Amino acid sequence: MIYNLITLIMLDLKWVVLSKKKTIVSIENVVASATLKQSIDLNSVVRVFPGVEYKPEQFPGLVYRLKKPKTATLVFGSGKMVCTGAKSERQAKKAIMKVIEDLKKSGVVIVGKPEIQIQNIVASASLGGYIDLEECVRKLKRTMYEPEQFPGLIYRMDEPKVVILIFASGKMVCTGAKKEKEVYESVEKLQETLEKEGLISYPWETIELSWLCFLKASFQQLQLNVL
Repeated sequence: MIYNLITLIMLDLKWVVLSKKKTIVSIENVVASATLKQSIDLNSVVRVFPGVEYKPEQFPGLVYRLKKPKTATLVFGSGKMVCTGAKSERQAKKAIMKVIEDLKKSGVVIVGKPEIQIQNIVASASLGGYIDLEECVRKLKRTMYEPEQFPGLIYRMDEPKVVILIFASGKMVCTGAKKEKEVYESVEKLQETLEKEGLISYPWETIELSWLCFLKASFQQLQLNVL
């Protein structure tokens, strides 16, 4: 009975420790482009939507902002559009379609469906451990690390094809992904590599070991006393 109790407590403690290792990934920005295959009279858009930002002497496109989803879409006279600020692929596509729908309602004739493509996804992640950047340079390929100029290490992954900024704190920024799943795949793949090469250490690993040893020794002593 006491042995079973020891096992249960050890497993429970290990579950708590493992739960702390959960990686946090957050999509920060999705950049999408769209092509309408027709020209747009930006001046007419400004007349209907006075809230848009348009200064052709400084920038050739106008900025069309949406509150929901909270995005900013650049609209060019050539019919090309670029949406930024979305937090998912679905949200980016929804924002572009909302802008197009608003333009149609304002009297802009738009024929056909737009060709929408995800150009870049920027995400942040936290692994919850400390990373040895100096060792990463030696054990990982395609890295660049100049701490006197920038505190993070630049790591270029071949598959998925992304660029990841890695910081000693265990935080990172992933850019270059075209799909959300590529972000999660690249972060998971990198974490597995860091653990395999012994490049990351978790602050609770030593606590786990010491507590498990303490509990085991304590209950073994209790068992002896009972006997």
